Parts: sequence; structure tokens; C-alpha cells
Amino acid sequence: MNKSTLITAIAMLSVGLVVGYLLPPVADQLSLGSSPLSTTSDEAKPLFYRNAMNPSVTSPVPAKDNMGMDYVPVYANERAEEAVLGTVEIDPVMRQNMGVRTAFVENESLSRSVRAAGRVDFDEERMARLHPKVEGWIEELKVDKTGERVNKDDILVSIYSPKLVSTQQEYLLALNNLVALKDSPFEDVRRGAEELVASSRERLQMLDVPEHQIIELQQTREVKKTLHIHSPVNGTVISIGSRQGQYVTPKTELYMVVDLSKVWVYADIYEYELPWVKIGDEVAMTLSSVPGKTFAGSVAYIYPYSQSKTRTTKVRIVFDNSEQLLRPDMFAEILIHSDVNENAIVIPSQAVIRSGSRSQVFVVTEPGKFEPRVVILGIESAGKVAVLSGLEAGEEVVTSAQFLIDSESKLREATEKMLQNIKSSKADIADDKISTMSAGQEHKDD
Repeated sequence: MNKSTLITAIAMLSVGLVVGYLLPPVADQLSLGSSPLSTTSDEAKPLFYRNAMNPSVTSPVPAKDNMGMDYVPVYANERAEEAVLGTVEIDPVMRQNMGVRTAFVENESLSRSVRAAGRVDFDEERMARLHPKVEGWIEELKVDKTGERVNKDDILVSIYSPKLVSTQQEYLLALNNLVALKDSPFEDVRRGAEELVASSRERLQMLDVPEHQIIELQQTREVKKTLHIHSPVNGTVISIGSRQGQYVTPKTELYMVVDLSKVWVYADIYEYELPWVKIGDEVAMTLSSVPGKTFAGSVAYIYPYSQSKTRTTKVRIVFDNSEQLLRPDMFAEILIHSDVNENAIVIPSQAVIRSGSRSQVFVVTEPGKFEPRVVILGIESAGKVAVLSGLEAGEEVVTSAQFLIDSESKLREATEKMLQNIKSSKADIADDKISTMSAGQEHKDD
């Protein structure tokens, strides 16, 4: 073979390789340009292969993952166009093996009983703290023991105060002046004497001198060394701040008296139960110190702040204590009967898949077809939860094995998004090819 013949053979071989390399892309472009929707041969061939453990990892050719598992082939006809993204279709045998169970969405009335621990305390509106209005010395304690029951206007203590003595003397002088000037021919003089008596009497009243001692002073015209301090309420003495002979001032708390005919009970409610509790709800309370008896009360107030350490909110409950069986600082068991939520759309709680910030259920659209549906949930009680939006009464939801269905749904959703991207890319290439061919034809015509 001469040198020229060898050069000719090499040139022909090079041309053949170039033609073989270029023909497949051209054929692909022509097939896309002719009809993007007629993909009979495409449907028979996998579009790509996906990693079974990570759907975001794909390969254009068959491959294996790090564990030696084959990539799963993905075909163009894997999903019906009208199906919701992520819809799963499972045959009856597989549903039986997975243990798929369903329940219907119903209209029901939801109610709940909230249990909590409570602590008995004083009724703050029935507490009285007694302080003297003047400085002086305690002459006698009429009530000298805590825990004693007192009635309104009972004498608690006798106090000697120079200021009280001088005020009595002023009142007596005003009375004597009124007697001397009551027959005065001058109207202003008589009126001035009367006003002086009235102001002296008012001063005694403002210093908490009891009315019976003022009347006695007016009748006897004798100054009393000691004056009485009376109980302002019916109740129980729970603290005594002075003793006989002690010097006291207006800062000294002589007594603390509490009316225990009604008591407050504080209960701590957890955050997830707080939506059930409302003012006016009926409450039943039991105590270990009073076995067999149930006390009835009602929620009077829900505090507008939460406890930082326990993450609970305090509520105040009022109970009648006419029998004096409830003692402050007792611990109790509280049962709050919340209002009934009428005509709520209800599903079993186990039907809900809670993931992050959203809640999802699987709805049976056809026998064997399960559609993912995002729902907004309301209150929950006794294994059931109210659905605010996303479902209607009569629909059927999955209540078991939904996590297996959810896994497959997420794989299908990822795959379907990839298929949409591929179809979109092919359509763009086909449009570009048609545009190029049209431009070339126009140029040729020109």
C-alpha cells in the first residue's frame, strides 16, 4: 500500500467517526421537534435512575449506591396528570400487609375535663390589716391568740395615746362652748360654735375612735385614758403584731383578720390545656383531708402571664367555705369541666402526621389511592382532634401505617418534580429547535 492510499483511508475513517458521533444528537433533536408529546419509545425506556435512599440523587445510566443497592428506574408514565402531587396508589395485598386502616371525618361535639393540682389560699377581698392611726402604747389585748374567731365590731385592743386624750379634751371644750353660746343673739356666733363641735367630733371619728365611746364621752363629759380598736369584719385572726405595753405607731400592724367563709384556690394549667379553660367553667375539687366530699366552685380569673419555670398559667377558682373545712395552704385535686365545642369536624388524633410547622393527613380519594392533605388543627380531646380547615365531613382518612405511605409519597413527590423539570427542559429544547428551523427556512426563502 502506497503512502497516498494510506492517507485516504485515514481520512475516510475520521469522517466516519465524526458522522457517528453527531448523528444521535441530531436524531434526538428531530424527534423532539416532530412531536414532544408522542413519546412511545421514551415511555418504554427509563428517563433516569434515582437513589432509593435519597431521591434527589439521580443518574442518567444504571448505577449503585454506597450500599450496593441498584438505583430505581423512573418512567414517564409513572403518574396520572390529574392526580395531586405525592398521591400514592397501593394494591389491596400490600395494603393488607401494611395494616392500613381508615376512619371517616365526622361532625361531633368535643368536650374535655382538665385535671390540675391546686392550692387553697385566702380570699384577698376578705382580708383586713389593722394599723393604729396614732402613736401610743398598748394597754390591753382583748384578742391575744392567732386562730381566734372574731365578729365585726368586737373589741380587739385598748390603746393609750396622748393625741387621743387631747382630741377628747378639744371635743369637750367645743361642747361646753356650744352650751354657753347657744342662746347668743348673733347667728354667726351660734353657727361657729356648732361647726366647732362638728369638726371636733369628725376628728375623733377619723382617728378611729368608736362611736359608742364618742357618745359616752358626750354624756359623761369625762376624758378616757384608753380607746378601743374594733374588728372591721367577721373573720379569723391569723397574725398579731403587738403585745401588751408595746409602743406602736401607724406603721405597726396590730392584727390581720381574714374572712374564711369563701376561699380562693390557685391551679396551674399547662399551655396545651389552656384553650379549654374559660371564666365561669364549673370546677370539682377533692382533698385528702376531707375524704369522700367534693367541693363545687367556678373559675373566676385566668392570669394574663405564664410561669417561666413550670410553663403553666395560673387560674383562680372561688369556693364556698361556710363549713370551714378548707384551710389555706392545703393541696387539692382540681377537675375543670370545660364548655362543649358543638358541631366540630373531628378526626382521630393518630391520623395526623405532624412534621415541623404543618400537619398532614392522607385522604382516600379512590380505593387504593391516598392523597396527602395539609390541615389546620384545633383543640384535641380524648384521642380526637378538631380540624379547622382542609377536610370535610364524610371524607375518609388513613389512621394507621400512614408513616409508610408518607415515605413513599415524599419519594413520589420528589420524582414527579424531577419529571416535570425534564419535560419542561425537553419542551424548551423543542421550541428552540423549531424556532431555529423556522429562522433558517425564512433565511433560505430570502
